[in-house]
Amino acid sequence: MRIPIRWATAGAMVVAMAVAASYFFLTDSPRAPRATFSLLSGRTLSTGQLRGKVYLVDFWATSCATCIAEMPQMIQTYERFRGKDFDFIAVAMSYDPANYVADYSRTRHLPFQVALDGSGQVARAFYDVRMTPTTFLVDKQGHVVKRILGRPDFATLDALIRDELARPA
Repeated sequence: MRIPIRWATAGAMVVAMAVAASYFFLTDSPRAPRATFSLLSGRTLSTGQLRGKVYLVDFWATSCATCIAEMPQMIQTYERFRGKDFDFIAVAMSYDPANYVADYSRTRHLPFQVALDGSGQVARAFYDVRMTPTTFLVDKQGHVVKRILGRPDFATLDALIRDELARPA
């Protein structure tokens, strides 16, 4: 039985994309992309400024039920490691209205930095994030240690952060 050329081509593309994705996540720690976060405070923060720190970049949305459910544990994670060469940036997706993000951040007293990604540029830079929540753990040298799709296992995440903080810069 012959497979029509368009199916063979589509199948080859799917295989190629799977190989590329697995290469990204199976190779030794890809670099965190160069990105600049536009914070709710009006300041900007770049990944270059975070060099020497362990940090989390959490892509979320106020309309994402999983994001909202995990936020108290994200706050606890931040509080556990605050002041230990650790930082946390919660990046609101481009489709999330800025006033919703600001209101949520204010009423929930989010202690970490919250960024708006109005153009979607930061999500694209971070390997084209489309699903929320997606969280990246980045080491002191600026390498992605872990990409987490969905709600993290917080005990595992805490252990990874502890391990990275214990490593020399």
